[in-house]
Amino acid sequence: MASTSCLVRVAAAFVLCGLVGRGAQDGAPVTTWAAPPGETLCADYVLRVNDQRVPVYSCRVSAVPFNQVWPGYQRPLDQTELAGFAHWGMSGPVTVQITTKRSFTNVVVRPGSREVRPTVSRQTITFSLTKPGRFTVELDGPHGALHLFADPPEKDAPKSDTAGVRYFGPGVHRPGRIQLQSGETLYVAGGAVVYTAVEARGASGVRVLGRGILDTSEYERDKGGGGIRLTDCSEVKIEGVILRDPDVWCLSAFGCRDVEIANVKLVGLWRYNADGIDICNSQNVVIRDSFVRAFDDAIVLKGLNWGRGDFHERPVRNVRVEDTVLWCDWGRALEIGAETSAPEIAEVRFRDCDIIRTTHIAMDIQCGDRALVHDIRYENIRVEIDDVCPVPRMQGSREERYREDPAGAYVPNLLVIVIGKNPYSKDAERGKVRDVVYANVSVASQRVPRSFFNGLDGEHTVENILIDNLRFNGEPAVSATDANLSVGRHVSNVQFRGSEK
Repeated sequence: MASTSCLVRVAAAFVLCGLVGRGAQDGAPVTTWAAPPGETLCADYVLRVNDQRVPVYSCRVSAVPFNQVWPGYQRPLDQTELAGFAHWGMSGPVTVQITTKRSFTNVVVRPGSREVRPTVSRQTITFSLTKPGRFTVELDGPHGALHLFADPPEKDAPKSDTAGVRYFGPGVHRPGRIQLQSGETLYVAGGAVVYTAVEARGASGVRVLGRGILDTSEYERDKGGGGIRLTDCSEVKIEGVILRDPDVWCLSAFGCRDVEIANVKLVGLWRYNADGIDICNSQNVVIRDSFVRAFDDAIVLKGLNWGRGDFHERPVRNVRVEDTVLWCDWGRALEIGAETSAPEIAEVRFRDCDIIRTTHIAMDIQCGDRALVHDIRYENIRVEIDDVCPVPRMQGSREERYREDPAGAYVPNLLVIVIGKNPYSKDAERGKVRDVVYANVSVASQRVPRSFFNGLDGEHTVENILIDNLRFNGEPAVSATDANLSVGRHVSNVQFRGSEK
C-alpha cells in the first residue's frame, strides 16, 4: 500500500538553496525557496505559482484508519502512503498551476469555504487565490493529496548573527535535539530542513520562527518527544514553520502560559497516536491561521495526571483556536479530553475553522476525570464529510490487515459530549459539562451524521447546551430529530435556536 511515486532526490546541480524566483528580483508578489540538495521531493506534481516553479516536498501520511492502543509499536509502512506539500509567500493574488503525472477524473480543492474552482486542461489544474491560506488538492479522493501552504509575507525575521538566535539558513541540518533556554529564538529559514526534536522546559520568552521545515522523522517512536514540546513555559511564540513526521504528539504544551501558535503547518503525521497540537493544563493559548493533518486527534485540550511531575492542579483556561484547517485521519478533529484531570477546562473558543476530513468525531468533549468543563464555544465551524468514509478500527494483532468497504454506510459523528470513566482516566471522581454553545455550524455531507450527549449520574451532568443555526447542506436543523441528535440521561436544557426552515 505504500506509495513510492513521490520519491525523487534533488541533485545539487539542479537546484541551489535559498530564495529563488521573480519574487526576489522584480517585486512580484510571490516568494519561493529552493529545496536543499538531497531532500526528498514528490514526483507526482509540478507546481508553479505566478509561473514560478515551487518545489513539492514529500511526506508520509496514513493510508487507512488503523490504530494501536498506546504504547503500541512502530507503525508498519504498508498502512501508509506518500503525499506532497509545498509552500510559498504571497502578498497579492496569485495563479496556481499544477501539472500531474497521475490520471484522474475529478479534482477538489479544500476547504470548500474558500470556494476555489479549479479548471482542468489535460493533466494541468489551474486556479486563483486572492489571499494566503492552507489548502489541499485532491484527485479522485484523499489518497496522494497535495497540501498547499500560501503564507503571508514574513515580517521581522532575525539575522543570523543576532544574539540569542539559533539560526538555520537554507540547507539540510542535523543538530541533534534542541533545548531552548529562556529568551532564545530558534529560526528556520525558508529552504532549510532541520532534522531535530525541539524542547523547552521552565523557559520564558522562547520563540520558534521561520518558513522552513522541522522534521522529527529520524527519531524512533517515542524517542524524540515530538516536533516541539513545551513544559512549564511562558510567553512562547511559534510562527510560520512546517512540522513534519513527529515520533509522538507533534506540538505539545504541558503546564504552560501565554502561548501563541500562528501560521504553523503540521504534515506527515502517520505513526500510531500521532496527535497534532495538544494543550495540557495550560492557560492563555492562541492557535490561529494554521493547518493540522494529524493521524490521531488534531487539536486536543487535556488535563493530564501521569504521576511524574505533571501539572494536573493547573486548569485549562482561555484557549482560542481560530482560522485553522483540520484533517484527521483517525481520531477527533477538535477535542476536549479524553483526559480531564484538572480543576476546570473553561473559556475555550473554537472559531472559523474548517474540518475538511475527520474519522471518529468532528467536535468532541469527553470528560473522563474530575474537571468542570464549562463555557465552551464552537462558532463558524465548517465540516466536510466524504460520500464514502472508511471505518476507524483498532488493530488486534500485527498480522491483521485493514479491510476497506467501498460501499460502506459509515459516517463520523458530529457533536459528542460524554461523561464517564475511560481507559485514560486517572481521577477517582468525574466532572460535569455545562454552558456549551454550537453557533453557525455547517455540514456538507450526503448523510446526516449522528450526534449524542450523555451525562453520568445525577451529580455528573451535562447542562445548558445551545445549538444555534446548525445546517446540513444549507438546510437548518431546528430540533434534535433534524440534527440526528440523541439526548441521553442526565442531560438538561438542550436548546435549538436561530434557524428557520
